[in-house]
Amino acid sequence: MSHLQAALSQTWPPFVLVTALLAIGQVAGADGLFDAAASRLVRLPGTPIALLLGCFTLVLLVTALLNLDTSAVFLTPVLIAVARRRELNPAPFLYGAIFMANASSLFLPGSNLTNLLVLDGATGRSFFRTMLAPALIAPAVTAGLLIVFHRRLLSAGAGSHPTEDLAPIHVGAGLAGTCAAAVLMLALANPALPVLGVALLLLLWRFFGGSSLRGSLAALGLPALAGLFVLSVGLGFAVRAGVLPGDMLQGASAPATAAGAALASIAINNLPAAVLLSSHGTAQAQALLLGLNIGPNLAVTGSLAVLLWWRAAVGAGESPSALEYSRQGLLLAPLAIIAALLVSSG
Repeated sequence: MSHLQAALSQTWPPFVLVTALLAIGQVAGADGLFDAAASRLVRLPGTPIALLLGCFTLVLLVTALLNLDTSAVFLTPVLIAVARRRELNPAPFLYGAIFMANASSLFLPGSNLTNLLVLDGATGRSFFRTMLAPALIAPAVTAGLLIVFHRRLLSAGAGSHPTEDLAPIHVGAGLAGTCAAAVLMLALANPALPVLGVALLLLLWRFFGGSSLRGSLAALGLPALAGLFVLSVGLGFAVRAGVLPGDMLQGASAPATAAGAALASIAINNLPAAVLLSSHGTAQAQALLLGLNIGPNLAVTGSLAVLLWWRAAVGAGESPSALEYSRQGLLLAPLAIIAALLVSSG
């Protein structure tokens, strides 16, 4: 197999899978599933901290079952809307949406493109068992630190408790597609094409139901995905051809591997970094994933999900700050990575 073929073979399945999951998330959003979740979150009893934790739980579930890009696109406006409807400062919800998505992306292969790039061929069940402990601890630490970081804003007022009717949960194509994708990712070592098949069926269902395919595709951020795909293939080819070193972290300890992966993520984005650092394999796969998945919480350049989050936040009327993002992330990311390393199996 040529170097280019090898690079394409490693790279295309993850990108196809994430594109399919974004499409399924778009259908779920159009079915009102995220709005239904928001209407229930708004009515949660208790303090703003309890509300924020409820929002974080939703982010974790959507990130794990679909993926963090879907979570960033569709849940960011939901969390902002929840904060506004409860008359709370939206900042903890705005930044929490993306920090929790990155930290919660270690559960299943499809939860993050980097999982598929680094652990190529792992089944959903084996990946889940291997990564369960760090997958649980990383979002738990991140959520706790976010509450501490935003404690003044969260304690500034109790907020209102709206009493409007709950939005109905529509049991339709979006919910069915989400469940089907989750089952396929757990059952198959290479679920990209089957999940793509599910996504295409859902899009056709919407098209024949009168929806615009152009509008559905526009929400997927395909230009950004295509650019990262080309960059990732190019890096994979360059490493295999000996143009770039692909063994920079070979022989490094787990902490050094995680730190190197985190820094590479914010330097060139975590998807190209995953290809660059895993083309020749790695003995510290867990640590590499911790750096690639949680490391993007350090800076807005770290992952595609952050770019999608930024666009969704601006679309919802907020003005995210790269400086504020890093001010929080410089605390959140290292501590979450350290905690996850402590419970990792190897």
